[in-house]
Amino acid sequence: MAGTQGTPGTPRVLRAMNDRAALDLLLEHGTLSRTRIGKLTGLSKPTASQLLARLEAAGLVRATGTTEGRPGPSAQLYALNPDAGHAAGLDVNQHRIRAAVADITGTVTGEYELRTEGRTGDGVVRQVTDALDGAVKAAGLTRADVRRLVIGTPGAFDPATGRLRYASHLPGWHSPTLLEELAAVLPMPFEYENDVNLVAIAERAVGAARGHEDFVLLWNEEGLGAALVLGGRLHRGFTGGAGEVGFLPVPGTPLVRQVTKANSGGFQELAGVQSVPRLARAAGIDTPDHPYVPVASGLLARAAETPDEGPHAELLDRYAERLATGLASLTAVLDPELIVLSGDVLVAGGEPLRARVQAELADLAASRPRLVLTAVPREPVLRGALESALATTRDEVFDTSR
Repeated sequence: MAGTQGTPGTPRVLRAMNDRAALDLLLEHGTLSRTRIGKLTGLSKPTASQLLARLEAAGLVRATGTTEGRPGPSAQLYALNPDAGHAAGLDVNQHRIRAAVADITGTVTGEYELRTEGRTGDGVVRQVTDALDGAVKAAGLTRADVRRLVIGTPGAFDPATGRLRYASHLPGWHSPTLLEELAAVLPMPFEYENDVNLVAIAERAVGAARGHEDFVLLWNEEGLGAALVLGGRLHRGFTGGAGEVGFLPVPGTPLVRQVTKANSGGFQELAGVQSVPRLARAAGIDTPDHPYVPVASGLLARAAETPDEGPHAELLDRYAERLATGLASLTAVLDPELIVLSGDVLVAGGEPLRARVQAELADLAASRPRLVLTAVPREPVLRGALESALATTRDEVFDTSR
């Protein structure tokens, strides 16, 4: 067990391993009796009783009631103590910062949204702390009660320079000293992660990719992005930019040069949010362009309601072909078991769009990954930030060897 002190096989280490196994079972099942914990862990009744007494004394579990409606005497039920630890997550884009706090069970106890439109790039540290404080206050806590924070942003912080890359549209976040400034004011350890990578973490923890070691998540809202999970681990690349598939050169659109300056690339031009209104007009559907995400999502949602009729069928067919073109390139290199479609634009197309992309990909790719729609439709970036922060928090809190 990572971080466990002592010699493997000693009573102290074995107790810590049993404690962690019981805590993970309570996390999975919610409430369990002593007898059930003993059966699931293979521990004797006396050992399970000692374990629960030890965890209860440590403030990690609590008695929650007794079993009812079964023959024989009622049994005491136990659950994790939700106050054993708290973690926080932030979801950052150019319009707002969403913040949330969750207890050790994963239950969200406080949320807050800070609008950032019209603000200058100055004051990013203040924006982060204001958003965090809003969620902490809503949870009835203080900053000191939060053990870990994960911040999700577009792009990625280059580990060599500390600068945010691939996100020129996020003002104020590109200072090489930003991470040091945040560390100076935040009382808890914090991590940063690409927003689409966090969506993949959420899908693997509580969504469509549970139990999958190799999958790709394609995200489409204001930009096209992907998360790559290989062998159960996120692949971030040398500069953190693995998955920035909007820059991928693809057939069907002119080459985009100086892509970082243009903040766009071939796949983004071919199948990004801005392409949907153009395809709709070409199919004979009158539509504005802006605002891109609501317009594109609305067009695809309406098309999904009548997917086999006239211009709506044409819109879905053409857009699916464009999505499959980029996915075929990813499939040729990564050979994933599963592809998850996420983000407002792809979710709006629903099953009619998913089925068309699956069929197109079967023609364009040598292997046949299964395509599924996201199972984390609400605030997936924020959910992923919380799941990431909670994973580390649980490793710390559940380690009874210290």
